[in-house]
Amino acid sequence: MRHRTKLLTSVIAAALLSAGASVPVFSQEPAKAIARLTTSEGEPAGSVEFTDGPNGVLIEALITGHAPGEHAIHLHETGKCSPDFSAAGGHIAPEGTVHGFLSQEEPHTGDLPNIFMDVEGAGTAHFFHRGISLGGEKADLLDDDGTAVIVHEHADTYTANADPGARVACGVVEPYL
Repeated sequence: MRHRTKLLTSVIAAALLSAGASVPVFSQEPAKAIARLTTSEGEPAGSVEFTDGPNGVLIEALITGHAPGEHAIHLHETGKCSPDFSAAGGHIAPEGTVHGFLSQEEPHTGDLPNIFMDVEGAGTAHFFHRGISLGGEKADLLDDDGTAVIVHEHADTYTANADPGARVACGVVEPYL
């Protein structure tokens, strides 16, 4: 869709120029994507929105229906949540990276900060990730095999040996229509 918009804009601009008209400046909306999360029982569990920027992606999470406290949230390498959440595979992790922001090595691309759930089981988080994109040269969340967002039962310790527990919610990243 984005390519058709660029092509149409170019065709219109070329036609206007050949007719001697001045070309209007079109403001292009940034690419957006969303992962609609569900629990393993199929219940809605919030959403995570992604907005592509020139230097990375803004991630806005609104998670619901989980135990109060901190929960790990990660970007996983395959855009599948069924037949169970293990279909999402592991974190997006280029070769040579290690899980955890506090590791000595470069962390996984799929590592994200924990999200805190309030007493009603809802949490919001906004963060910026320079290592991903929505159709660009960096880790493309909308590539051929897609990307999943996984919320875990417990917090991430940000170390290589972290075990945030069971996968309690999953959503596939899809273009925002």
